[in-house]
Amino acid sequence: MSALLEVDDLRVAYGKVEAVKGISFTVEEGEAVTLIGTNGAGKTTTLHTLSGLLRPAGGSVRFRGEDLAGVPAHRVVALGLAHCPEGRHIFPSLTVEENLFLGAYLRKDAPGIADDLERAYTLFERLRERRAQAAGTLSGGEQQMLAMGRALMCRPALLMLDEPSMGLSPIMMRKIMDTVAELRRTGTTILLVEQNARAALALADRAYVMETGRIVLEGTGTELARAESVRKAYLGED
Repeated sequence: MSALLEVDDLRVAYGKVEAVKGISFTVEEGEAVTLIGTNGAGKTTTLHTLSGLLRPAGGSVRFRGEDLAGVPAHRVVALGLAHCPEGRHIFPSLTVEENLFLGAYLRKDAPGIADDLERAYTLFERLRERRAQAAGTLSGGEQQMLAMGRALMCRPALLMLDEPSMGLSPIMMRKIMDTVAELRRTGTTILLVEQNARAALALADRAYVMETGRIVLEGTGTELARAESVRKAYLGED
């Protein structure tokens, strides 16, 4: 049986500059997989390509067995791949609840949408308290909750999270990462890009280290957390 997501020799370029240089990896259903690496390693570019926002220069991406070459972003979402982007990109003038409903814009099953709205409010009680509040007035952590809740409203088969803890206080970062772990425990398949390598490796089934557009290490989260090169470069250990 094929993996839920199969990336093979993926190459992505900005003009003549190749940002992703032939990477291959898989995500199995029910797994949490993380990509770690420094800024500029190609992690965000990879997620943008998987979600249809960028076109690959070479290689292939298959999701649920379907080749995503040339598939537009809205169709990728309809197939079940949701992208919670770096920077959140919520709609500031809309209310919290209006932002959440936008995550379900391709769906027609009103009862299911209502169930998933309640699930989002259960995961993020603060959003329930602020459901009628303009999203632009939320704190950074609350906006991250909203971005994640919005992505979950499409009921994704695979949830891609790009730097969910970026810019957050330590307390809010723990809340967000605890929520990612809870989603993993309840069966959501996750592909995580995260600068906090320690937190990412702690919850990942498998992990890949990217450097300058290439995958240079792979293994279980536990294996990479114990690897000397990872401890020195990404965990701040001597």
